[in-house]
Amino acid sequence: MENYQKKLEKIINEISEAEKPKRLLLHSCCAPCSSYVLEYLSQYFDITVFYYNPNISPEKEYRMRVEEQKRLVNHMVLPHPVAFLEGEYQPEIFYNTVRGFEDLPEGKERCFCCYRLRLEASARVAKEQGFDYFTTTLTISPLKNAEKLNEIGQELAQKYHIPFLPSDFKKKNGYKRSIELSREYGLYRQNYCGCVFSKRD
Repeated sequence: MENYQKKLEKIINEISEAEKPKRLLLHSCCAPCSSYVLEYLSQYFDITVFYYNPNISPEKEYRMRVEEQKRLVNHMVLPHPVAFLEGEYQPEIFYNTVRGFEDLPEGKERCFCCYRLRLEASARVAKEQGFDYFTTTLTISPLKNAEKLNEIGQELAQKYHIPFLPSDFKKKNGYKRSIELSREYGLYRQNYCGCVFSKRD
């Protein structure tokens, strides 16, 4: 498996010499996962958090998570201000995307389809709004397939002609730090990934 953390560090070293921070669209799955990623990347990028997660169910859970994300963005002390952008909540798009894979266990093809759905929306928005890079917080989770996420990100980078920032944010104690920051900011930490299938499993 490739070392995506080293790839990220190489890019950061190259861009840190620029006169002003590059613009990064950061897809976020939730406030706890974004906490460390924001702390780390805001040193080098002008970040907009893109909250696009039509997989989350029920809607009450989605609303709770999006409000926690907004609260974190507004209260976290960071080197550069962080903006927030919410995508549309259309769960039917998620169900259409994973149709036929409903009975698979967590971490298999259904999840890969979900990764692609959210990353493709991120790439599209990043391209349309003139960002320099896009990436996702998803690689911070020990339960998410970082190799697959990076593979999909690179494919979409070529499709939309916008660079994908490689990552494996769980490296360098990233996941551990996200737990510490969650406690510090009193963040709501959900006990399932977000979709009805993960809740079932």
